[in-house]
Amino acid sequence: MRILIKNGRVIDPCDGRDRVETLYIEDDKIAAEFSEEKADRVVDAKGCYVMPGLVDMHVHLRDPGLTYKEDIVSGTRAAARGGVTTVVAMPNTKPVMDSPDRISYVINKAGALACVHVIQAGAVTKAQKGLEPADYAGMARIGVPAVSEDGKSVMNARVMRDAMILAKKENLVILDHCEDKDLVNGGCVNADENARRLGVQGITASVEDTITARDILLAEETGCRLHLCHVSTKGAAELLRYAKARGIAVTGEVCPHHFTLTSDDIPERDSNYKMNPPLRSKEDKEALIEGLRDGTFEVISTDHAPHARQEKGPDMRGAAFGIVGLETSVALTITELVDKGILTPMQMAEKMSYNPARILGIDRGTLSVGAAADVAVIDPEAVYTIDAASFASRGRNTPFDGRKVKGKVRMTICGGRIVYEEKVQG
Repeated sequence: MRILIKNGRVIDPCDGRDRVETLYIEDDKIAAEFSEEKADRVVDAKGCYVMPGLVDMHVHLRDPGLTYKEDIVSGTRAAARGGVTTVVAMPNTKPVMDSPDRISYVINKAGALACVHVIQAGAVTKAQKGLEPADYAGMARIGVPAVSEDGKSVMNARVMRDAMILAKKENLVILDHCEDKDLVNGGCVNADENARRLGVQGITASVEDTITARDILLAEETGCRLHLCHVSTKGAAELLRYAKARGIAVTGEVCPHHFTLTSDDIPERDSNYKMNPPLRSKEDKEALIEGLRDGTFEVISTDHAPHARQEKGPDMRGAAFGIVGLETSVALTITELVDKGILTPMQMAEKMSYNPARILGIDRGTLSVGAAADVAVIDPEAVYTIDAASFASRGRNTPFDGRKVKGKVRMTICGGRIVYEEKVQG
């Protein structure tokens, strides 16, 4: 199929291109040029960004074993609706994705049913029990680029060091969830006056910062590539900046909820504001935004974590941690960062597409001729109200339901196929 996208602002971080021009797609690749008459579909993208399809490094598809929350079909539809053409699925499923055979299940199912590219991350340890590293060589052989213990940390430092040595040997990046479980102590929200207001136990910054510091030092010692997931504290941001100054191979991500909300925003009896790590203080939020501005953080990811309605009840203590994010990340990034002059549209494309692809070592994140035809067409001026009931995801657990935002995905193209197109009202 030949698709011609005209009048759009083409933004490609790979070559610094940022201008209004025509983009050509032929079959599954970006093409050099062809006449409009030869196009099977002509898309007028006037007023829109035309970016490389977004790459979300941090997504819970819940498949296999937890498909009542989400599955490959619903999760990738949600991704397409959010302009995301590649997702990295976290391995904390049932069973845990810790072997080539188990990961092959996801690869095969995604190949048959997914509407966007699915990359399955392997577990850091067998069954995520934290006792011994998983089969890195086997997982690397079938194309796994990363491992993660997401949902928890590897608490034994020796085991984590051994895992890093193996990850370096197999050229795998570790996607690091930094949480000292012994310090959590039943916490639900950030340890500040809001925890007292809500009548729940707080989670201190040290829960995140201690493991962040430990794993940065282990990464320096082993030479392993380390990526810090969902950074939420000022301290962790400063530790990442320190690591970069020392030349350690560490990168980091921030999630939209952490650069948009603080613990002050949490209402009573609404567990849609409960996530791990929690919403932090205004000072923490400002440090994350500054880190995005100055390049300390290379990536914006969602930590998309769908849950069934009954798992996110009014009791903050008993509710599951996590919120969905695939369908709101573009709007929150434009509203909170681009529209406020914190990031340029080019920097948005870098952090949501080009940089994640580079960290993962995959051939994505560019609109260069011959590249994969993964494209997001985004209207940065569209103003609307987020409606969780309309989500493609099975999860409705978002604190942003009813929030007025700016920036909407109009079309998503993955592998040369239109996998999402906004319905025209009327």
